[in-house]
Amino acid sequence: MKYLVLGAGMMGSAAAFDLARSKGTTLVTLADIDGERAHSSARALRSAIARPVALDVNSFDDTVRLMAQYDCALGAISFHHNVLLTKAAIESETHFLDLGGNDDVLNEQLRLNDDATRAGVTIVPNCGLAPGLVNIIAAARAREFEEIESIHIRVGCVPQFPRPPLNHQILSSVEGLLHAYTSPCAALRNGTLTHLAPLTQTETLSFPPTFTSMEAFLTSGGLSLLPQLLEGKARDLDLKSIRHIGHCERIRALLELGFGSSEPISVGSNILTSREFFLELLKRRMVETGKDAVLCKIEVKGVQQARKQLSESKIIDFFSENDNITGTMRMSAYPISIVAQLLVGNRIATCGVVPPEICVPYEDFLGALAERGIRIDGSSVRVP
Repeated sequence: MKYLVLGAGMMGSAAAFDLARSKGTTLVTLADIDGERAHSSARALRSAIARPVALDVNSFDDTVRLMAQYDCALGAISFHHNVLLTKAAIESETHFLDLGGNDDVLNEQLRLNDDATRAGVTIVPNCGLAPGLVNIIAAARAREFEEIESIHIRVGCVPQFPRPPLNHQILSSVEGLLHAYTSPCAALRNGTLTHLAPLTQTETLSFPPTFTSMEAFLTSGGLSLLPQLLEGKARDLDLKSIRHIGHCERIRALLELGFGSSEPISVGSNILTSREFFLELLKRRMVETGKDAVLCKIEVKGVQQARKQLSESKIIDFFSENDNITGTMRMSAYPISIVAQLLVGNRIATCGVVPPEICVPYEDFLGALAERGIRIDGSSVRVP
């Protein structure tokens, strides 16, 4: 099978790494607007089936022609490009997946469902960590309950050795992180879809033995279609991002000072926005490749087999010393690689635009994670 990975950054490289060492893969091409980065990332894979190519995805015709040569394309670039790439996939009749993370973009992609169905292709948005992996797990766990009281998803990529002032490092998209911190958060309250303020409802939680004191707070973009699918079926549903203690208060203070504003301001002869300036500062000071960990806990409470139960799924995944791949890369890029392989292997038969919580076969997905050393610890207890 032949795969095209669009974006040769950390996430694209990790997805290509997983695809290249998977059974049945005959070609993995890394495409990037920076041809040298594409070549460097392809060489780093040390695989005879890895190829680089220079591509500007804004050139629609070039993207369509390249996509048409592959069984499946994976988007590992900014979510701003995902609608255009969805249209290119439909035009080229090539399956397409992306890492997602933006609800408005997802809604635009869903409006292309009929076009994708007519073209006989499957578009699977939101295939990273959150959205992606956590949604697949939450949806599968929810299906085990006759009645659902609540679903609480807590997930975060955190440094093993946090450094002030923000006690955080950014290992993926800086723009995506800021969007999650500044956009309304979809949730269910009393069974009704609502939108809550980001960086609010902070709570503490623990992932012993290493991460015994962490915080979690509301962020946007991680729930995908779960609120719409579960509206009227679950009373409460929310997602909060996990960070080291103090991060939320400090980042919120900066945003309250106006660093997230998109209003143009004049600085001498230059015109820019506070948001652009803040993004550049974050890129310079917080984009790192240090040792990290991914923490995830999904709780579903409700009635299961006529008993009130609390089901918990927990994941702790660390930087891989053997592969020199961060936990963030593993937990974001491996899911999209797995779903792509399930799709090309005909384990996903649905055409159209379908998020993973709807179409991904859970047991197959779970088995593929286990093969990569990603373990989900599950428990279920009876509650009053």
